[in-house]
Amino acid sequence: MQCSYFDAERCRSCTWMGQPYAAQVAGKEEHCRHLLGERPDLVWSSAVTSAEQGFRNKAKMVVTGSVEDPALGIVDADGVGVDLRDCGLYPEGLRSTFPVLAEFVTAAAIQPYDIVRRAGELKYLLVTQSPDGELMVRFVLRSQEAVARIRKHLPVLLGALPLLRVVSVNLQPEHKAVLEGEREIVLTAQDTLRMRLNGIDMHLRPQSFFQTNTEVAAALYRQARDWVDELAPSSVWDLYCGVGGFALHCADGSRDVTGIETSAEAVTSAETSRREADLTRLDFRVGDATAFAVGAGREPDLVIVNPPRRGIGPELSRWLEGSSVDRVIYSSCNATSLARDLAAMPSLRPRRARLLDMFPQTTHYEVVTLLERAA
Repeated sequence: MQCSYFDAERCRSCTWMGQPYAAQVAGKEEHCRHLLGERPDLVWSSAVTSAEQGFRNKAKMVVTGSVEDPALGIVDADGVGVDLRDCGLYPEGLRSTFPVLAEFVTAAAIQPYDIVRRAGELKYLLVTQSPDGELMVRFVLRSQEAVARIRKHLPVLLGALPLLRVVSVNLQPEHKAVLEGEREIVLTAQDTLRMRLNGIDMHLRPQSFFQTNTEVAAALYRQARDWVDELAPSSVWDLYCGVGGFALHCADGSRDVTGIETSAEAVTSAETSRREADLTRLDFRVGDATAFAVGAGREPDLVIVNPPRRGIGPELSRWLEGSSVDRVIYSSCNATSLARDLAAMPSLRPRRARLLDMFPQTTHYEVVTLLERAA
């Protein structure tokens, strides 16, 4: 993939841009295998590759410039906005929203936030596209000053974007590198975006996390489901469950599945999906993954973990190492923290692994491993 923004040095976010895609995947596999070390009993499946471009289902656009001429993209090292509306990582369904949203910013007179001067209102536009092409748009604002105008002009925006289903305002009053604040104001009757993967309807609320690459996420969930179906455990915990992707894929009615997640918004999303699917042996709860495991007083047959980049950490690693859990599926977006956690769980050995290229043009990737307790 070639990118005019990268070639002109206007954006260098994609550090591997221009490298042959096969070489990118091979480099990621080599990096991951090196971190996990030589393990004769570890079987690697072929990597799941991605489309080289147009694969992102979410755009996080910094809004700069003026009301009359807003720029949607990133800011450079000097705090100057760089408009990236034609970024090739976004599919056409997302790219087509950017000029409409820029016009809306002008019509609703929402002043873009000036990082240097610490003035203005609109910090980010967050746009998510579902597998069916439906859209969620979130305005990240410094205050409620523009909310009334957004409400007033919202019918025009809904008319211009027929597939727009959810619109909200997130309030982030602080001047710091935090994408969003705690308070969300939903402006549409519909408050979840339906994300249909592998025949399963998942729901995404405004403050819920979803994997960036829809097709590769679907492959990740299929892989975990295949391993679980093969092992046939009677009980499963999905720790760091998010909106319930792993849990929903593994809950076929033959086993008890519990999902744990700190985000109440994500659990509400997961519970909506569970209720619609009428999965009576699936349970979602708000809570800390480590605290839940340590304090549960019982142990499942299999645990799925999908932690943030920092990994599961020493306490949960110690608990798993000392537990009677025989199998763990560990999905990681950071093989460095995965390797550190594996070192703390020597009895749980990786038997199968698969790299999934969730983030083409960058050094990042996902890897999923099946751990089995040594005899």
